[in-house]
Amino acid sequence: MKIASYNVENLFDMNNDGSEYEQYVPNTSWGWNEEMHRIKLQHTAQVICDIKADVIGLQEIESETALKELKAQLNRQGLYYPYYAFSRTKNGGAVSVALLSRYPIKTALSHPVSSNRAYRDILEVKIDIDGKLLRVYVNHWKSKSGPESMRIQSAKVLKKRIDTLDDDEPFVLLGDFNSHFEEYRTFVKSRRHNDTEGITGINHILKTIDDDENPISYTALKKDNDTLYNLWYELSEEKRWSHEFKGRGEGLDNIIISPALADGHGIDYVKGSFERFEAPYLFRKGKVYRWQQSRKYPKHHLGEGYSDHLPISAVFKVK
Repeated sequence: MKIASYNVENLFDMNNDGSEYEQYVPNTSWGWNEEMHRIKLQHTAQVICDIKADVIGLQEIESETALKELKAQLNRQGLYYPYYAFSRTKNGGAVSVALLSRYPIKTALSHPVSSNRAYRDILEVKIDIDGKLLRVYVNHWKSKSGPESMRIQSAKVLKKRIDTLDDDEPFVLLGDFNSHFEEYRTFVKSRRHNDTEGITGINHILKTIDDDENPISYTALKKDNDTLYNLWYELSEEKRWSHEFKGRGEGLDNIIISPALADGHGIDYVKGSFERFEAPYLFRKGKVYRWQQSRKYPKHHLGEGYSDHLPISAVFKVK
């Protein structure tokens, strides 16, 4: 069973709900029209079809309508997901998180982080994998336009929830955390981001590092039920990124697993299976080929490109 995560970069529908980003209000000078919408659906579906995941968490989906349109497009392109979940933050911004699954969904819950529209709900989905239950948490934390304290707020809500689970209950945390997998090392000298005296959400709150600030290894995970393992460590260092900022790679998209996925019982992570999906068409001139908008006025959609993030995936097996 393959589980993936993909920030699709702004998949909007053609309804004018009043919450859209300016460039995605339908039928304005930006050119977000039926043609652009169709191309964006086709390109997004192409990537998801090529990943061939059984379960995929998605970020930056505008609405349940947009998700259903993507499901329909995937079906036309040969990949059918019978089950889905969508989390629409009540006071949230323009985009939300979702999940598509080939396996039955038993329950789906949204966990509010704040009434402030700067925060997105965390989506919790319980999936039935051949009679075994797996919880998947789809995240999209505050962007780097805000300080680390905002991402810590999401981390605390997530940590409080997973702490209620039994030690032997398997779960996967995935999504766009807007946090490098070693955020505690990369943000320390940033006055703009480090308003927490060096404490990070992804590393300190979720406990992907130990008390001495060493990364939790797969071996260490099996010995401590209060820690989590970030799968980026499965790759060579030069490939540990999914997003580029000013020419520098960042591992903002993460898949993080619980100790129960490494205990040899029920559902287990297949060690070494984590990968970054890097099909050649997702790159152009050596850079990630994001959805293209003109740089000259009047600015408009060009109907080219995919996303500013690369998908990531991992394989699990039922014992």
